[in-house]
Amino acid sequence: HMKPYYENNGIAIYLGDCLTLLDSLPEIDLICTDPPYPDYHTTIYAQTDIQFLSAMACRQLVFWSAKVDFPLDYSAIHIWDKKSGAGAQYERLYERNGQRQYNVYRYYLINSTVAASFTRDIYTGHPSQKPIQLMRRLIGDCSKPDNLILDPFMGSGSTLVAAKQLGRRAIGIELSEKYCEIAANRLQQEILDLA
Repeated sequence: HMKPYYENNGIAIYLGDCLTLLDSLPEIDLICTDPPYPDYHTTIYAQTDIQFLSAMACRQLVFWSAKVDFPLDYSAIHIWDKKSGAGAQYERLYERNGQRQYNVYRYYLINSTVAASFTRDIYTGHPSQKPIQLMRRLIGDCSKPDNLILDPFMGSGSTLVAAKQLGRRAIGIELSEKYCEIAANRLQQEILDLA
């Protein structure tokens, strides 16, 4: 069993490949993740096979490009409207093993320190960082307090920060030590005032 990179108050980060860690995970209530998909960032990230998600029976929320077919079955497609004037206006969010009704979520893209301060967030420098308000809304809508949330492609840790703020337990897995460190630092901060 691998030792967590970071662990505190029911939140754990593992540095490594999610495929090698899946067998040792406890029962998961919700997967909420943004896998590297073929779109803008293909030069930075290898495209990752997400077939392993089909073996997991829990409710899942998976961000995915509007330009490429989603490779798994799903119950609903939600839309994240980034309210921005440049680049992709929206991203799709595929729900698996969940509800059939779709939602449109309108939250600003966090792509600079200015954008982050405007929405009381932080900018981590990650090229596909998700807004904390969006992640709080998704986790709040799709899980219960003390549920266990998994993000197998954790990035800078927005899923875990949102889970912590909402009183959920969470596991994040990330290949990049740089982002594990950023996520651990975010989790060590005081909880943001999101009143």
